[in-house]
Amino acid sequence: MCGIGSALVDVLVEASVAEVVACGLVKGSMQLMDLESAEVVHARAPGGVERSGGSVANTVAGLASLGARAGFIGKVADDRFGRVFGAGLTELGVAFGRANGVGATGRCLILVTPDADRTMCTTLGVAATLGPDDLDEALIQRAAVTYLEGYLWDEPQAKDAFRKAIAVAHAGGGRVAMSMSDPFCVDRHRAEFAALAARDLDILLGNDAELCSLMEVDDLAEACRRVRRPGLIVSVTRGALGAWAFEGTDGPIVEVPVEGSPRVVDTTGAGDLFAAGFLFALCRGSELQACARLGNLTAAEVISHVGARPEHDLAAIAATVLEGVEAR
Repeated sequence: MCGIGSALVDVLVEASVAEVVACGLVKGSMQLMDLESAEVVHARAPGGVERSGGSVANTVAGLASLGARAGFIGKVADDRFGRVFGAGLTELGVAFGRANGVGATGRCLILVTPDADRTMCTTLGVAATLGPDDLDEALIQRAAVTYLEGYLWDEPQAKDAFRKAIAVAHAGGGRVAMSMSDPFCVDRHRAEFAALAARDLDILLGNDAELCSLMEVDDLAEACRRVRRPGLIVSVTRGALGAWAFEGTDGPIVEVPVEGSPRVVDTTGAGDLFAAGFLFALCRGSELQACARLGNLTAAEVISHVGARPEHDLAAIAATVLEGVEAR
């Protein structure tokens, strides 16, 4: 598995809903901002814990924890945050296809409210300058699946990097997956995301709000009907309701509920770790039911504590779901 995304360091801060609103933020959303604006927000909600993050990087970390051979391609600067980010991957055994940039490593200020929701203020820094020449093609060619981060589509040169990555992955016989990342991200790039889903992607992952936005409908079942095409696997997370998954034009929608009553402390990384479980199982030839079930369980682990990286042995969870399934 190889992920391509924003190399960011998360700064997690506990905040009240009133503080989020006072900062002029939309609760539960991700907003891009410059470093000065992010520091103003941080001053209103001070403190926090620094951890290596980034949406697809979190997924790759989850894959490594599950036992997959994983790599990540992203751009950092030669600064403290760049070292924090790199260490967070290498200690997990992830191959880091590091691209170096001049400036500051990206960071994401995450305000975690008492209801476990998270509001993100993202300063991309040099992560936003990732381009085609920054790709480690060898990592992509070795990967069974290359996973792309929708957030990066905000940057023109990153779009070119995505298109090159898609071509390299398909030429090597691999599949390409993409995260829709955020409903606001889908709103900004609806036509282009829809075109990618219609012809370039093999796997599309997102939540119900993102898919409905992509297909411009309010009904999830109708959104699923509209996005279908031969060969496309789609996974849709639905929060406490679990997940849906389906393949092709007429495959049944597999509905997989959440198991038990997961402890919810911080929902940061829930979708990222769902993707890790789903893709891990898929690459081992599992049926969609098992893929979504493992995704639900890995997401449940990450929301049980603060931060978007797993703290418990995900491989043990995978073993219970995928017993008897061989990697392919």
